[in-house]
Amino acid sequence: MKLNLKRKLKQFCIILIFLVVLIFQSDIPYLEALTMDNYQSEMVIEELRLKVPAVAKKAWLNAEKEIWDPWLSSQDGFLGRQLFWDEGKEEALILVNWKSKKLWKSIPMSEVDIVQGKFEDNVKNALNVSKNPFELIYEGELDKQV
Repeated sequence: MKLNLKRKLKQFCIILIFLVVLIFQSDIPYLEALTMDNYQSEMVIEELRLKVPAVAKKAWLNAEKEIWDPWLSSQDGFLGRQLFWDEGKEEALILVNWKSKKLWKSIPMSEVDIVQGKFEDNVKNALNVSKNPFELIYEGELDKQV
């Protein structure tokens, strides 16, 4: 009987140690983190990076002004945008401010694709080329930090 009790106590201690190790090995802050879905009503910034060769910079800026500016201005939740160009890297950075992620993501991709097609046609005509010279390097989003 005494041997059986010692064995059960030993098993209990092993299980207890295992559970304690398991609990402290889990990433508690990660488990308590909020998902991005909780930020649907917060302001968000769309970030786009494009390869824009120096010889095509003027055509890029004109197409942005003629095609994207009017369309973006008509979108619910659009707050404004900024265009940057890095001469050394020949890259453009576009930051588009949206009132909320929900409003931004509610725009149908089919509609965005139509505007992108018009943008590319505008650039191809201006540069007399057969394909869009602006390679998309990165697209993402930035959330406002409190």
